[in-house]
Amino acid sequence: MTTGPPETVLEPEPEDALRALAAALDEPVGRRRDGVSDVVARWPRFLDGWARLGELARDDVEAYACFRVGYHRGLDALRQAGWRGSGYMRASHPENIGFLRALDGLRRQAGRIGEADEEARCAEFLHQLDPAWPAS
Repeated sequence: MTTGPPETVLEPEPEDALRALAAALDEPVGRRRDGVSDVVARWPRFLDGWARLGELARDDVEAYACFRVGYHRGLDALRQAGWRGSGYMRASHPENIGFLRALDGLRRQAGRIGEADEEARCAEFLHQLDPAWPAS
């Protein structure tokens, strides 16, 4: 019998989306952002695509927006996977990395644009979902 909070694992991303993202990330630096943007346009629910687009953003506001989209799409995916507002969602499951990366990016960008309460909320949520997520 397992005790403790439940653990949620998201559905895997489509293989063709994963391959397209890997190819976009292999592009030369000057074309990488556009390549990832094309992937997100084709698969708008691809959480790691949004997180990677946030990492490649041209400025803090664009990054914040990308991470926020990934975060909200991720909440939808979490709920569809049976999450009921509590429990773990660990990075040890590759399917969860995109959401956690988007949430961590949102945390970081919130701090950069002076939204300290959002930064703290995201940090707490990350720790609740995956206590082993690296603190920064």
